[in-house]
Amino acid sequence: MAETKFSVIALVAVALVAAGVVVEGYGGRVGGRMEIKDVKRNEEVQRLGRFSVEEYNRMTGGGGSGGGEVKFAAVVAAERQVVSGTKYYLRILGIQNGERKIFDSVVMVKPWIGSKRLLDFSPSRVLSTPIFNF
Repeated sequence: MAETKFSVIALVAVALVAAGVVVEGYGGRVGGRMEIKDVKRNEEVQRLGRFSVEEYNRMTGGGGSGGGEVKFAAVVAAERQVVSGTKYYLRILGIQNGERKIFDSVVMVKPWIGSKRLLDFSPSRVLSTPIFNF
């Protein structure tokens, strides 16, 4: 009986340690958003930003909500969230009608089925986003 109690306690302790390792691997929050560092040099993030703009232009026929085609300049900030795939939240510097603007984009990537889908693309509502020199 004492051996069974010890085995159960040991099993629970191992499970808690394993859960802590998994949580730590996702920035302390399972399913939470994690900031992506150094987006300027992150080729994958920049490719996703370019994909977002191209897909937005394709979906709107290049007339993006009456504002005209958006030209990709760079992703200036990004976060990722592991869900049933990876959801990327991108802040994109774009040029529309000759004017530099910031756009927010959400892209879902499921590499195991070769899927990449634009979920949202809109002008950013955040006014304090720094625009980096690229």
